[in-house]
Amino acid sequence: MGASFAGNHIRRKLPQALGSDGRSKENVRASETTLKRSPLLTLQAALPTALIAGHCRGLAVKVLADLLVLLLNFAAVIRLLRLTEFAIRGDSSVLLPPLPFSGPDLGLPMLYGALVILLAHSESLYQSDLIRVPREERLILAKVLAWTTLLVEAAIWLSQLQISILALTVVAPLNYLGMLGWRDLRRRLTARRGENGRGIRNVLIVGAGKLGQALAVSLKHDHAGGRVVLGFLDEHLPLGGDVRGRVSDLARIARAQFVDEIIFAIPRERELGRRVIEEARRNRLDVKMVPDLLGFQVQSGSVETFGTVPILTLHEEPSPVLGLFLKRAADITSSLAGLLVTVPMLAVIALIIKWDSPGPVLYRALRVGKKGRNFLCYKFRTMVTNADTIKELLRSRNERQGAFFKIENDPRITYVGRFLRRYSLDEVPQLWNVLRGDMSLVGPRPHPCGDVEHYGLADLRRLDVTPGMTGLWQITARRDPSFQRNMELDLEYIEKWNLWMDLRILYKTFSVVMQGSGV
Repeated sequence: MGASFAGNHIRRKLPQALGSDGRSKENVRASETTLKRSPLLTLQAALPTALIAGHCRGLAVKVLADLLVLLLNFAAVIRLLRLTEFAIRGDSSVLLPPLPFSGPDLGLPMLYGALVILLAHSESLYQSDLIRVPREERLILAKVLAWTTLLVEAAIWLSQLQISILALTVVAPLNYLGMLGWRDLRRRLTARRGENGRGIRNVLIVGAGKLGQALAVSLKHDHAGGRVVLGFLDEHLPLGGDVRGRVSDLARIARAQFVDEIIFAIPRERELGRRVIEEARRNRLDVKMVPDLLGFQVQSGSVETFGTVPILTLHEEPSPVLGLFLKRAADITSSLAGLLVTVPMLAVIALIIKWDSPGPVLYRALRVGKKGRNFLCYKFRTMVTNADTIKELLRSRNERQGAFFKIENDPRITYVGRFLRRYSLDEVPQLWNVLRGDMSLVGPRPHPCGDVEHYGLADLRRLDVTPGMTGLWQITARRDPSFQRNMELDLEYIEKWNLWMDLRILYKTFSVVMQGSGV
């Protein structure tokens, strides 16, 4: 294959003197001269990485193609709407602007285009590997355009700008078809170039084992990648067939077969990998490496860099970001409204507590919250001031199982305290904890630090979420003495959580409170 390909794709590779790092001495000297003399290095350092040549050459083409599609579609839709207006009203003034965009007509496409590019980039739409997965690409593109259209339309509506929302609605499907169209065209052209032998990169894989064979199969079916596997280099398998030689033969085979790229597919062979990289650099070949992912597949767009260390994300738990945002928004608005509405009642309760027994009105105690962080939990005081000291003396009378502490007719509870507890009025000040973010309206109840010390390892899972004023246990098994039952309900809430579940718990909590079943 290399011989037939040579006539169409001959590339001379001149031998050069090499430095200790594998680079040619001429290149090293040129680089040093550039570093010393070039006044553009400061400007280059200030530019975004994607704008620097060599870092992301394909990104600029993709972004410009998308922007061109967006601008052309906006120009067409704006003209169409003006023609429609002229046909309906007969006002020729709407046809006067000679340019496709003028005034507000230009600002809208620029804002829209910027949002599309930012969202598309955040969704990894411009990654080279995504264009090879048409189905995933279509879904991501639809999501990006839908969110962009909704956000810009909302901004226009809230700002009461004199810009037609109709234009955005009409242009959205055109943008989708246009942006999808040029991507499909690119796939077809790339496949056609591959069939004609143009734009093909010859690849040599180091490692003919299971990983290398799987890579070769993937590259064979990856028409958009434009790569042809010429064979393997392997240190252990017998020569013949696809195994062209050993690593020591790399230079000879690369020159004879006009290899463009080496892919190292034995990630655990560190010393061998170092030899391959040095030899490939010496022969001016591109080098890629398959990382050791321990048998897992890497997620799309999951490469991060911490300092100089690249990190690959192998698995990431899905998080209901929107649901959690709405839950927090509901907590803030509800707790703030609740505090404002109950101010008179809170004042009356405070006066009664002060009249009933000596001590502070509020009881402030450390509770264990999300991720084991302690916070001050506020309640109306329903016990005598030295209740915590007496608690240790009453441990032997505990009627609950596990980490709970609860006894019937607790002698520490005051007369007014029993009434407040019966209707859960003592917990109203916790609205302040909800407003601060220490608690939520719904969630597992926060336990005292001493109780948490008695948790088993599996019980700590209930601390993965923000504790709540009420929860599934409070409306299901409030008088059940079993700590294990409490844990089961809390974990059920964590695993099955959704906003509708919170609403049902709040509704049932109101019914339970009205019945006066508190203890």
